[in-house]
Amino acid sequence: MKLTIGENIRTFRKKNDLTQEAFADRLGVTYQSVSRWENGAASPDNTVIKKLAYLFDVTTDYLLEVDPVRMKESIREIIDKANENNA
Repeated sequence: MKLTIGENIRTFRKKNDLTQEAFADRLGVTYQSVSRWENGAASPDNTVIKKLAYLFDVTTDYLLEVDPVRMKESIREIIDKANENNA
């Protein structure tokens, strides 16, 4: 089962024994923002995603659950279609 970024944030936050408020303070955001991310109502912007990755000592790809194999396949499909259109 694939987790959302909000579920990852909640998991990492709880693993580090941080309340939403304490976590928000570390990131320089409101606890309401953290709540919205965790509930899937909003997503953090790129700057915050980088801070989250640094704070949790993971890559942004890991935090966002980017599947490198699937990404390579998607890129290959795009290149193939572009080559077909140029032929």
